[in-house]
Amino acid sequence: MADALVVIQKVAKILWTIFLALLYSLEGLIWALIPYKFLKHKDVGGEVVLITGAGSGLGRMMALRFASLGSTLVLWDVNKTGNDETLKQIEALGGQAYAYVCNCSDNEEVYKVAAQVKEDVGDVTILINNAGVVAGKQLIDAPDNLIKRTMDVNVTAHFWTLKAFLPTMLARNHGHVVTIASLAGHFGTKGLVEYCASKFGAVGIDESLRFEILENNKTGVKTTVICPYFINTGMFDGVVSKEPWILPILEPEYVIDNIMEAVLTNTEMVVLPKTMWLLTYLKPSMPTKAMMVMHKSTGLDMCMDDFKGRDKQE
Repeated sequence: MADALVVIQKVAKILWTIFLALLYSLEGLIWALIPYKFLKHKDVGGEVVLITGAGSGLGRMMALRFASLGSTLVLWDVNKTGNDETLKQIEALGGQAYAYVCNCSDNEEVYKVAAQVKEDVGDVTILINNAGVVAGKQLIDAPDNLIKRTMDVNVTAHFWTLKAFLPTMLARNHGHVVTIASLAGHFGTKGLVEYCASKFGAVGIDESLRFEILENNKTGVKTTVICPYFINTGMFDGVVSKEPWILPILEPEYVIDNIMEAVLTNTEMVVLPKTMWLLTYLKPSMPTKAMMVMHKSTGLDMCMDDFKGRDKQE
């Protein structure tokens, strides 16, 4: 009798867990369908926002947007010229910013520059891990140094910036960590093995960190991961979309609009284009044959064939 009662309790617990999982999944779907304009937006005026890779592309555009909302910007990039240009543009808008040259893949350099930021500016309250690189070659053709660089910049660097700035956020129970990942963090693609691996890692960091924060009851520290398809910033020049009505090459302004709305509304994950939301949810249950059909029908199997990229152009 006692054994039967234990079995009943375990079955009841499993059923209750499944019910709650389905309920919260439905809740999440409903929230995802609500336009940003109907969601509560937070004020980022006075927040200290650190952006890696701030010297060009999305990093610069995010910096300008946050500056326009009254945030103080901390700009990190290995490219001093580009970073100084971002600083100049922010100051021209009447904003406040500080520029630092920093190689985020070097943990000692990250900690050293982070200490200088704390002395010059104060505590960082919004950390945006944006810096990224790509080799753009099939795995056996990719030099070891380019594979290592991609992993170091796109994923390992996140550990160093998080260790530098997250402790203060947790101590104050206030902050936001934003991970600029990629749709390549959910879907493997030919010609992007090392890049996909790094972005899968970045998505994994965001998810694991979210649970670590929540399970330590630090509900005032938010996390957001951004997973866009290829963006027209130069980094993926040469990439083509076979079916642009499903998977268009994204314009930077569209991506920035969604990033800003996600941060301001504390949205946890954004997939762009939004037509890929459902497939992203279904993908874990799809067998390889089904994924191959999807790859061929959308052109993911050949999208990197004519890749040039920013480095090759330079």
